[in-house]
Amino acid sequence: MTDLIATGHLTTADLAALAFLLLAWLGFGLLVEHAPARRPSVSGLMVGYRREWMRQFVTRDPRIFDAAIMDNLRQGTSFFASATMIAIGGGVALIGDTERLLGLAEDLTLASAPAAVWEAKIIVVILFLTNAFLKFVWSHRLFGYCAILMAAVPNDPADPLAYPRAEQAADVNIFAARSFNRGLRAIYFALGSLAWILGPIALALATLATLTVLWRREFASLSRKVLMKSTPK
Repeated sequence: MTDLIATGHLTTADLAALAFLLLAWLGFGLLVEHAPARRPSVSGLMVGYRREWMRQFVTRDPRIFDAAIMDNLRQGTSFFASATMIAIGGGVALIGDTERLLGLAEDLTLASAPAAVWEAKIIVVILFLTNAFLKFVWSHRLFGYCAILMAAVPNDPADPLAYPRAEQAADVNIFAARSFNRGLRAIYFALGSLAWILGPIALALATLATLTVLWRREFASLSRKVLMKSTPK
């Protein structure tokens, strides 16, 4: 990367656009997870519903419904982990095939730069995907821990351990969902970073578009309006 900067193949505009991408990714993640109380995000609202789920779980009999939900959550994380692993493999294979990479650049009429430039841009995408993969794998494991904690909740609601263990399960469930959401955001920004192939302006515009989509879904979506009605604490 340093050599590409020194030779002028990566310009100041490229570095500025890349910095904007990274700041947007980190900054929006902080905003979602630490949103102001007067305007909570969808992810923040779901925290209350997850806690309410575990409170209702204590008195639900039978608990087959809850087991089915946990199974669906684990399947979702497993699917995204597998998908990102395949995408990472495709990116690595593309970097390893210089001729194909240069052919792609030529098709886009961008063949003036050396292969190392395109490799650096693909590596950024791969890094986002790798982050997403690790988040999904950890989320999958946490949902497994949550399932075990739920199984440890006594069947008798009057048992003094019933609600404390349900609260533990709720906390782990929230941690798992947080990791899953971080993985999804990384995928969004990985898709946006693909625009860097077209240049720094395209990357900046794609980052703005990604932020707009994510902001709308977290802070201005119809689903958020529904969740705001009688939100549990």
